[in-house]
Amino acid sequence: MHTLLRRLSATLCGSLLLAASALAQGNTELQWLGQAAFRLTTPSGKVIVIDPWLRLNPKTPAEFKNLDKLGKVDLILVTHGHFDHIADAPALALMHKARVYAPGDLNQTLNVLGVLPPELAPRMNKSGTVTPFADVPGLKITAVKAEHSSVYVWKNPATGKDETHVGGEPVGFIIELENGKKIYHMGDTGLFMDMKFIGEYYKPDVLLIPIGGNFTMDPVQAAYATREWLKPKIAIPMHYGTNPLNQGTPQQYQQALGQTATQVIPLQPGESLRF
Repeated sequence: MHTLLRRLSATLCGSLLLAASALAQGNTELQWLGQAAFRLTTPSGKVIVIDPWLRLNPKTPAEFKNLDKLGKVDLILVTHGHFDHIADAPALALMHKARVYAPGDLNQTLNVLGVLPPELAPRMNKSGTVTPFADVPGLKITAVKAEHSSVYVWKNPATGKDETHVGGEPVGFIIELENGKKIYHMGDTGLFMDMKFIGEYYKPDVLLIPIGGNFTMDPVQAAYATREWLKPKIAIPMHYGTNPLNQGTPQQYQQALGQTATQVIPLQPGESLRF
């Protein structure tokens, strides 16, 4: 058993070293918190939280179910209105006075319902690019297509009943860091041909890709998109293992991917990749 653990540890360490080599050493940290939730610390120290479903996420480490444990949060990105992506975004936004960038119509719903004030829920749409920090002009975020759905379920405090509201169209995000490296958080998505365009036009270095199936691509579909269209240096699988319908595994993804130039880094919830 101890030998197996040492081998697994050595394999993970080797993968992380290869990842660092693939992108060159830097001070970017990407921490996976389960499902599609990530905490990104950029080279200048800005903290961006993506799709924060934490308190009720079965894969989120216990310490991060306390939102205070995230430390400072400068910006929040939400790919669509489903609970397992937006659940803790309003609370984090209000705690840190951090803006939430999400599909424009979803933010309109948050404004109208009084979930967030307009200054914390600015609107953008697909192909829109924002530079959210005046002191970091090189950090840019672009919304791109995702093939999924989006509604926002809100409990009406007057009736105590759940209501379904407009969630806008789902998106993915291209995050261009201050050093020029690009991270593509795909959100929830199935295959679509424009992934080829995204790969050719934006040339992402790091891919955060759903593999669970049923709601998103399964491992075989995700491998096809990675190998044929997106061709990143590093791929981190996400959106699997949180319920019986998300059955895809990183091992299945790696097997389907085969030998490519892409280095797959299957993080465990709470683990970080530095590059």
